[in-house]
Amino acid sequence: MLEEVYELLEKDFENTVKMRRHLHEHPELSFEEEETPKLIARFLKEIGVEVREGVGGRGVVGVIRGGKPGKTIALRADFDALPIQDLKEVPYRSKVPGKMHACGHDAHTATLLSVAKALQEKKDALNGNVVLIHQFAEELVPGGAQAMIKDGCLDGVDAIFGTHLWSTIPVGQAAFQPQAIMAAADHFDVKIIGRGGHGGLPHETIDPIVIGTNWVQMIQQIISRGVSPLDSAVISVGAIHGGDAFNIIPGELSIRGTVRTLRTDVQQMIERKMEALLRTLCEGTGATYVYQYIKGYPPVVNHADETNFVQACAEEVLGVSSCFVTEPLMVGEDFSYYLQQVPGTFFLTGAGNSEKNVVYPHHHPMFDIDEQAMLHAGKILASAAWKFLNEKA
Repeated sequence: MLEEVYELLEKDFENTVKMRRHLHEHPELSFEEEETPKLIARFLKEIGVEVREGVGGRGVVGVIRGGKPGKTIALRADFDALPIQDLKEVPYRSKVPGKMHACGHDAHTATLLSVAKALQEKKDALNGNVVLIHQFAEELVPGGAQAMIKDGCLDGVDAIFGTHLWSTIPVGQAAFQPQAIMAAADHFDVKIIGRGGHGGLPHETIDPIVIGTNWVQMIQQIISRGVSPLDSAVISVGAIHGGDAFNIIPGELSIRGTVRTLRTDVQQMIERKMEALLRTLCEGTGATYVYQYIKGYPPVVNHADETNFVQACAEEVLGVSSCFVTEPLMVGEDFSYYLQQVPGTFFLTGAGNSEKNVVYPHHHPMFDIDEQAMLHAGKILASAAWKFLNEKA
């Protein structure tokens, strides 16, 4: 019967591509999604799936009721885009200036809709239910996952699976990690307040630029000397702004950046030490400061049993040699919130192809995917859902 589900996915693949390209042409940013959730809900209703709209705000949840009682598995896809100008020269290029699907969420949505269609057609053979979570606003903190969970999207769910199409992994492969696969993604905003003055009379000033540049160098030592070499952590400064003339020392300097960690204790240590170093520098020079450390999504920590289970499903679809354990990635994802509530796993489906010039990383204006990856992801998700309900003890 599972082979018949695969056949349905293969027969419908042309429509999956059309759906993905339609979404790619009409991107909507986080917390601004209006037409996309309407399209998703309309599609699910047309194939006979039970639908709840406005979940957590803009989310859509569908439920496939199996022919026999059993467990409930959730599958999740996100559908928001990014504020990036699409520079690809393709027929399905974004039609909205300054907005594009530069992370594959259009393909995630199209894939899950195709899986829903195939499983709905074979629902009478399912021992349990499949919950289809179409999530808004993954790209922008606080994200949509928490609101959807609060609104009941995980009620009665026994496990959850999700995938991210990944352009730097070759199409035909899939990557798994039984522990933390993605990092906590925090950011910080710092303002150093000194005393401005003439560039030729620096002794009459409190120079925030000197203080700030010293701090930027010192916080890197938190990583090199405060974090075990066996752990992973990143501090990156992305913006420094202060002054606008060559001969004037400014009164203030602002610094912004990001912190990525895989462990909560390391995250807390870095947050504490960054401010301690800033306080010491400012107290020693007579400056003051404003320090804001804004926590983003927590790490995406997979559950080992569920990861091994889905990897076995993927190995049947793609072959054992095409599935591997990946090192954690220092990027963020609010799938983490689902995994804090129920067991599950989040994995990467290869979507890169150098022969098609699909080589650009996520959040790049030339980002694209090899659309064959949607069929691979669809089969893996369908297999995992089917076997979890019908075969897993």
